[in-house]
Amino acid sequence: MAYPSPKDQIPVFFEDTSVAFASKSDAKLRKTYWLFSLMNQARVVNLGTFFIKLALKLNLPIKNLIRATIFEQFCGGETINDCDATIEMLANSRIGTILDYSVEGEDEETSFDATAAEILRTIDKAAGSKSIPFSVFKVTGVASADLLEKIQRKDSLSGEEEAAYLRLKKRVERLCSHAHDKNVRIFVDAEESWIQGIIDELTYEMMHKFNKEQPIVYNTYQLYRHETLDALKSAYLIARQKGYFLGGKLVRGAYMEKERLRARENEYFNPIHASKEATDTDYNVAIDFCLEHIENVSICLGTHNEYSSQYCAAKMKKLALENNDPRIWFAQLLGMSDNISYNLAKAGYNVAKYVPYGPIDAVLPYLIRRAEENTSIAGQSSREYLLVKSELKRRGIGSL
Repeated sequence: MAYPSPKDQIPVFFEDTSVAFASKSDAKLRKTYWLFSLMNQARVVNLGTFFIKLALKLNLPIKNLIRATIFEQFCGGETINDCDATIEMLANSRIGTILDYSVEGEDEETSFDATAAEILRTIDKAAGSKSIPFSVFKVTGVASADLLEKIQRKDSLSGEEEAAYLRLKKRVERLCSHAHDKNVRIFVDAEESWIQGIIDELTYEMMHKFNKEQPIVYNTYQLYRHETLDALKSAYLIARQKGYFLGGKLVRGAYMEKERLRARENEYFNPIHASKEATDTDYNVAIDFCLEHIENVSICLGTHNEYSSQYCAAKMKKLALENNDPRIWFAQLLGMSDNISYNLAKAGYNVAKYVPYGPIDAVLPYLIRRAEENTSIAGQSSREYLLVKSELKRRGIGSL
């Protein structure tokens, strides 16, 4: 799956670090360099996460250190209002913000209600700002993962579980209904395969209710799974038959090791592609499909992959779609792949950054994943590290 070569006038390139890091002062750039140089070392990451967890468990005064390093790199703040400076900073470069309340691991009804209330606040914040193009939530933030798994298996539910299921559906509908009323697009994030089926059912039900006039609710498609490309095409046909717009966020996937381990332990067919090449092919075919049916589909490419971002830009050009077509967005995480985000935005494409926020204790699992993923994903931390190093050299300030 190849896109045109440079001689064929590729629309945008990602090598310009002067654009990628224009918003960072020399001091901030040095700090970023130091952080990624540490994250580039697996042993340092493993030891660091161990001692951070231990220090927090022992109530040692380590939060300020976390706040001033990895939290500052990847999060907007501890509260929704703390994110204002980040929202403004991104908006100055024509990049939108997706406020992502990243509290995890609290599995009780009061926590689910509190999370739903916070997501409603992100919708209200988005409704009052042109700089916040989407809201987002994970179903496991407002419901028990164990309950979702039981429902997907079609097990019998107890009376208490039936009541919990009804509360779950009401929370999801309340979020999507509020987004619809406020004219705010909302992503339903993807999760593990053993609960993704029921999440899909709930999401398509919400699309049917709220996507009649325009795409408000977006499902997330993990293209590292064998069946996802066909599922996307099927979802499009069903949307056309039932008369609503399909909203899709295209990602590769975030649970590869967990999926493979569970498949092996439970002796069922691994749902993940055997190779990265197969995933990349499906991802780019999904881009083709969505752009070729753009009259009824709106998409966001949630990707840090330069190839796929370039592929989409080239395909848009081939189809004579404007760079800022409101049906097509690109998104990356705050603190990562600025070379993609900022260069796309400068070229006039619609770009947004996921901006996680929440109390440090509660956001720590997210931060640890960022550190571990930057170490484990092929070339990710090395790429970030080298890009920052290149910009330091360009500015003539070295890397120390």
